[in-house]
Amino acid sequence: MSLRTLRRYGRVAGIRGLVSAAKGKLARTPTLLRMVRPGIRFPFFVRLPSTDVPAFEQIFIKQEYDFPVTRAPRTIVDAGANIGLASIYFSNKFPDARIIAIEPEGSNFDLLERNAAPYDNITPIRGALWHENTSINLVDPALGKWAFRTQARDDEESFGEIIHEVQGMTVDTIMREQGIDHIDVLKIDIEGSEREVFRDPSSWIDKVDTLIVELHERLKLGCNRSFYNGTNGFDDEWVRGENVYLTRSGGCVARRSA
Repeated sequence: MSLRTLRRYGRVAGIRGLVSAAKGKLARTPTLLRMVRPGIRFPFFVRLPSTDVPAFEQIFIKQEYDFPVTRAPRTIVDAGANIGLASIYFSNKFPDARIIAIEPEGSNFDLLERNAAPYDNITPIRGALWHENTSINLVDPALGKWAFRTQARDDEESFGEIIHEVQGMTVDTIMREQGIDHIDVLKIDIEGSEREVFRDPSSWIDKVDTLIVELHERLKLGCNRSFYNGTNGFDDEWVRGENVYLTRSGGCVARRSA
């Protein structure tokens, strides 16, 4: 492991993190580390070594989802939930919100379920956000546990090894199946599939007040164009960390101060 990686593990989990990462490296399989974080009601688990660590750093140390609100959001959808760290953060910040956490990959989803189990307001869903309701391929580009991608089964682009199929689902289908008529905050981190999701969001985009999206133009050309073409009508935009925020006036998320 590089010195930079060791320092990151030290920042996130101290000596325990360094020891767990070393054990996982020697065993060639990640070890589970129980985390206790100030302001977080229940302990949760991360894998060491793995990309869970930089995800933890983005969410809990850099506070990339710390946004001002005019009122507490009632409904949050976390698409690309990974092991549930963002959902846990949202649940503790907004304990009365209903949170739908969507994750396609099996090992990530298993840990998401475990981490979310103490929270009555988090609902894990195994699936992938997509532009239609159909079975699609889950692909591993060998970039870590946070980098799984999805693609159509007949897609000629090659993003990596196909792991298995997973159910693709549209935002409006998720809303209908979960009995949701409005989304206060829709967080999307889906490794390039935002290109497909925002291709034609007309059936649901007016029902979303705030978007928090990590764009992956570097991974899939056309992501930026698809996203911005599909999101006309939002009143304000800003960037925090790797995320683009779009908000509507009158929504629960406060507009960025000048």
